[in-house]
Formats: sequence, structure tokens, C-alpha cells
Amino acid sequence: MRHSPSTLSVPGPSRRSLLRGAGGAALLAGAGTPLLSACGGSGSAADPKTVTLGSNASDAVPKKAFAEIYTTFRKRSGITVDVNTKDHNTFQEQINSYLQGTPDDVFNWFAGYRMQFFAAKKLATPIDDVWAKIEGDFPEAMRKLSKGEDGKYYFVPLYTYPWALFYRRSLFRQHGYEIPATWDQLVALCKRMKKDGLIPIAFGDKDAWPAMGTFDQIDFRLNGYDFHVDLMAGKASWTDAKVKAVFDHWSELLPYHQDGALGRTWQDAAQTLVAKKAGMYLLGSFVGQQFTAKADLDDLDFFAFPEINPAYGQDTVEAPTDGFMLSRSPKNHAGAVKLLQYLGTPEAETVYLKADSSVVAASSKADTSSYTALQKKAYAMISGAKSLTQFMDRDSRPDFTSTVMQPALQKFVQNPKGVDGLLSSIERQKKTIFASS
Repeated sequence: MRHSPSTLSVPGPSRRSLLRGAGGAALLAGAGTPLLSACGGSGSAADPKTVTLGSNASDAVPKKAFAEIYTTFRKRSGITVDVNTKDHNTFQEQINSYLQGTPDDVFNWFAGYRMQFFAAKKLATPIDDVWAKIEGDFPEAMRKLSKGEDGKYYFVPLYTYPWALFYRRSLFRQHGYEIPATWDQLVALCKRMKKDGLIPIAFGDKDAWPAMGTFDQIDFRLNGYDFHVDLMAGKASWTDAKVKAVFDHWSELLPYHQDGALGRTWQDAAQTLVAKKAGMYLLGSFVGQQFTAKADLDDLDFFAFPEINPAYGQDTVEAPTDGFMLSRSPKNHAGAVKLLQYLGTPEAETVYLKADSSVVAASSKADTSSYTALQKKAYAMISGAKSLTQFMDRDSRPDFTSTVMQPALQKFVQNPKGVDGLLSSIERQKKTIFASS
């Protein structure tokens, strides 16, 4: 559900959940949260026939899909992948401490800025030797996304997916709704849905990352890709009138969001779309994982977030990319390299996609013949984008997005008044964080 990898045009540096800095991770540990640790522990000797892997794929669908890959790899290589799965959010929150301790050989992670952050801190091992084998299977844009600031490879991408407004076709037919192409049409549709007794936009922000997706969409639709990227990189000011305009637009849309969002997970919000209690849902295409009945999944569709500023139209698509990295001191380096080389093959992607149809392959050589209508549409949406973003918590410093933006956006969602003070606070904290190493 992303874009045609062969024409993918991804920015140089660039999901879902939040990463805390070392201080945040320490606080969590101190609060009694069990620390993320490696499978084998610090004292175990390396087994040449076993590679350990730290996984954030705790949701049922991706967990099963990854298991299929590791089983196939074992049959091909004779090497067993010992998977250490942690809750998705816990993994993100504790990743910094985990990587500084005794991490697994390989770990799930995200492309772009998130990957570069750990590469720059020397908490990951370069994998140019892996890319020497798999480079021909990926388009230039994916190769760029997989490099650190030093120009070395640190990441093997597996899949990608778009963020969009998801809806049930049958519900739209039932009420005679039309796909909104502009902001005014979107607001008008929300009003009509509310009048019809529906929740216009399903919303769950208990884990704090979904709200970032809403900000991203409004910002790059209103202010364009270049401003959005500069804002994420700490180069533009959060007190800029352009940012205030983003929150003004969001304030107009917020009354049509599902109430009580801070107490609801994204999965629970998705169930209101499944049950046709909500008309739309702004999320990544992984929302399809919650549609367990084939008839419901076949009824699921999506459209790009509507145009706000005609100067930018709908030319930017948020399309995060997930994959794997090699830890800084893997116990079984040779086995880990073999695993990463396999994970970069079209076969591995095909195995994954058979079990998880909510995403599309990062490789331009993967078999797309089994793509569903939804996957084909996502592939086309991403391939047709002028610019691609990776998501706020991947396009910016992880310590900034987790410790500043997470609570700030939740505060706004809870009470949209006092935006000027909120933005001033964000800007002050941003300057401090981005000034640090």
C-alpha cells in the first residue's frame, strides 16, 4: 500500500510509536516497567546456528507474517531465528537503553531519521556487505532511506504503507456520500455524517502517536512538503503563523473526531469503522489488520487527505517504511548478515505479504501478482506522489517527538484552546533539544 517502488521518490533523511531518549527510558525503568532485554542475556555464548532478533511486531497479523519469513529462512540456511517479541510501544519506549545494553543480533526498526539517530550514536553496525548483495532489488529512493548520515547502509527495508482516510464503501453508498477533494468538502461531509448519527472520524490516541498523523496531513497539505520537513528537522519555528494555521484547521475538524480519544487505542477506534459506527478513519493502511472478516475487508477503501492549499494539492503522501537493523556488537555476526541478506530478497517480501495484505513491498522485484485491490491502490498512491514523508516520529528527533510533541498534541486534543502558549512551549523545548548533541 505504498507506492510503486520503482518510481519511489523519498527524501534523504526521513510509525507509528514513540521513542523516548535515554532519560525517558530510564524514567520508565525506574517506574517499574520491565526493561527490554535480549533473548540470550549478556553471558550466553554465540550459537552459529542461531540468530537472535528483537521484534516490535506484537500485533497478531505482523507477528505471524514475520514468523513465516523466519521459518522459510531456517529451511534455506539451517539457521534458527530466536525471536524476542515485546509490546510495540514498550519496544519503542525502551529501545535506547536496549541498544546500549546487550541487544539481540538484529532488530525491527524504521527507515529514515529514526534509523539515522541510532547509526550516528554508534548503536548499530553498518551493513554495506549486505547491500552489496541486495542493492539491485531496490529502487534508488529505498536505498537512500536505508543510509545513515555517513553514507553507509544501516537498514534493510521490508514493507511500506500509506496514511490516508479509510472508509467503508457500502456505508458511503448507503448514505450517498461522495469522496471529499477539498477541505471544505471534508468538513461538510463530517457535518452530514454527524447529522446521520455517525462518528465522522474514528480516533484513538491513547498511545499518543495517531494524533501526529493528523498534524502531518494538515501541515503538508497547508504549508507544503518543504516547510513540513524543515519544521520536523528543527529548522522552522513552531511559533510561525503557518503552524498556528495548522492548529486552526485542526480545531475546525476536532469536533467531528471520536470523543474520549486519549482513553482509546487505535485498534479500538478501528472497530468503530468495522462496525460502521464511524464514517472515516485517518490512519496507516495497517488498519486493515483489524478487519478480520473477508467481507468487511473487501468493503474497505481509502482516499488521500483532501487538498487545503491549491499550491500543494495532494502531492505529498505519508508512507512509513519498516525493516531491520544490525545491533552494534552482534554475537552471531555472520549469521545475522545472512539473515539480513535474506530479508532483503523478493522471496522474503513475498512470504510476508501473503500473511499481511495491509502493506506493500519495499523491493521493486517483489511479486505483486497477489496484491489485493487495496494494495494495488496503495501502491499507485505512493508511486504517484511528488514527495513522501515518513511520519512525525520518524522525520524528527525521537527525543523531541516523544517528550515534547506527544504530550503537546494530547493536550491540544483534550483542549484545543490556548494554542499560542502551547506552540511557544514547543518552540522553547525544541531549541533546547535540537541544540544538544
